[in-house]
Amino acid sequence: MTAHATLSLPTAEEAGPPSRRPAGGRRVEPVYYLFLVPTLLVFTAFVVVPALIGVFYSLTDYVGFGRWSFLGLRNYAALFTDPRMLESYGFTLGFALVTVVVAQVIALALAVALSRRIRFATTLRTVFVIPMVVSGIVVAYVFNFLFSNSLPAIATAVGFGPLEESILGNPDLAWLSIVIVSAWQTIPGALLVYTAGLTSIPNELYEASALDGASPWRQFRSVTVPLIAGFILINTILGVKGYLGVYDVIVGLTGGGPGTATSSVAMTIFSGFTGGDYAYQMANATVFLIVTALISVAQIVATRGRAVKL
Repeated sequence: MTAHATLSLPTAEEAGPPSRRPAGGRRVEPVYYLFLVPTLLVFTAFVVVPALIGVFYSLTDYVGFGRWSFLGLRNYAALFTDPRMLESYGFTLGFALVTVVVAQVIALALAVALSRRIRFATTLRTVFVIPMVVSGIVVAYVFNFLFSNSLPAIATAVGFGPLEESILGNPDLAWLSIVIVSAWQTIPGALLVYTAGLTSIPNELYEASALDGASPWRQFRSVTVPLIAGFILINTILGVKGYLGVYDVIVGLTGGGPGTATSSVAMTIFSGFTGGDYAYQMANATVFLIVTALISVAQIVATRGRAVKL
């Protein structure tokens, strides 16, 4: 005797209302909204709304208090013809490009060296990461003393004329101090990313290339660099974005001087808020936001299709 089982499907009335499902077919748990909604509210209240208010005031002559009148785009027109503003953007972009090259080259070289089987590699990695945990303003003041006192004293003792005077007071060399300190502070972060990338490369590839007669330099160019290209890209773009907002290092080293030779966009904006140029610097901040957003878009486009596991 054979038993036959019949499958009976519930009717629409018995099944009740359909559950809300996204396009992918997976049901969204209510706890998802429990975390998402408060985050969106906080982000909107403390980021989006102040940004919109700032954009509005950039169209006025508001000085930070009292009455104001509407000016339209006159602040923006003045911004693009202001030599000081153009100089600050030129310095910031140039500094970011130079520093990111210096930092990435040194970080990659250190990561490759520490990936070899050398003694005390773990200890050295720990030592190299220390600058990450020190405040930028503290680092800047320490280097300020070194550049203003220690370095000139050493240069005088050995008779090296170009460095007998502090480079912080030289309009042509002061930017080098900011590059050195910024790179010194950000190299550890890039080093960690490159170390993660190098450890993901199978040793078999190096062994196979060595059997084919590849030199260490050829292995680096043909094996290492292509396989960590995604890590290099991420480090480079994040580095540029970080250097665009440089502020504390400049405050501790040069204060934007000599004159305005090392005044970054962020420093110009903050100083303008307390100098009666509130609306004008709001226009500056809006333009700077657009520049940063364009770099973010470039990051998304450049990294699309590159699966990098950090």
